[in-house]
Amino acid sequence: MPWNHSKNIQQTPQGRPEPLGMFSAFIAGLSRKHVICAGRFPGWLAYCLDARHRRIVRRNLHFAYPQWSPERIRKLTRRVFQNAGVSFLEFCQASCLSKQDVLRNVRLKGEENLRNAMQDDKGLILISAHLGNWEMVNFFLSCYFHYPLVMVARKIQSRILHQWVHGVRSRFGNIIIDKKNAMFHMKKALRQGKMVGVLIDQATSRREGVEVDFFGRTVTATPAAALLARRYDCPVLPVFCVSDTDGELTLIIEPPLALKRTKNLRSDLQENTQLMTHVVEKAVRAYPEQWFWFHKRWKQNYPFLYPEDLARRQRRREKRRAKSRDKGGNESVH
Repeated sequence: MPWNHSKNIQQTPQGRPEPLGMFSAFIAGLSRKHVICAGRFPGWLAYCLDARHRRIVRRNLHFAYPQWSPERIRKLTRRVFQNAGVSFLEFCQASCLSKQDVLRNVRLKGEENLRNAMQDDKGLILISAHLGNWEMVNFFLSCYFHYPLVMVARKIQSRILHQWVHGVRSRFGNIIIDKKNAMFHMKKALRQGKMVGVLIDQATSRREGVEVDFFGRTVTATPAAALLARRYDCPVLPVFCVSDTDGELTLIIEPPLALKRTKNLRSDLQENTQLMTHVVEKAVRAYPEQWFWFHKRWKQNYPFLYPEDLARRQRRREKRRAKSRDKGGNESVH
């Protein structure tokens, strides 16, 4: 279905369309079927050319599914790359879609779960993962429920790319907060009765995270959602947007989690974070080709999975130290 997207082309201060805006406007005119077909090609190309991430995906899959054959892992790795290509085009397309377009292109399951949770005057937490079209969760919910979300996101190093991505994510009224200073803003949002969205499937440092089980292996996970839910007594709902077998997007809102609340804070954080991690694992197992397996999810406890990346990081550290020594030597001479 083509859409009228000419009004949504992003402009430079001089009034000229930005390349990303022009590309997004072109993608916006494609049907869902064509976006899938078009996105698979750059994904396949990346699979062929990006040996580093191909290696990470394969090792993650083999670690999570040790019973799978090498051929099955190879095929799924290719599908993971293709899905990433589709997700990229979907995000570009979303930058030009109207609210009506967003609502037409997503099916909703579990609407009553969120509506019931919204009846209370307190805030609520939505947890999700880098699964399927995770960005569409924010777009659709704000368009459908006419209620902006407060979302946590990591700042992108490229200033131009960060500005573009930030503009797309916030175009329907959503509020984006930097991951570095997220806790203060999340607390404020929950006190104001707002919805806070958090992606909980990435690795965290040992100092900031708690150890939980994920695919039968130990990982570190953020306890932020569990901590906030306990402090403000607000519900936590898992939300995922996945591509079904017919290629259409379906946004699934699950019932609020039955969180444990006792006098033992440490135990509650551990068990509730584990509960949330199990929910994510269940969704990933249902749609393994749609999860972002590019993350080094097990690096904290199983660094041997990524020896090349560890060696590359060590070389960077040595270069920085050498530069610091050279700089200090030059300053002493002057």
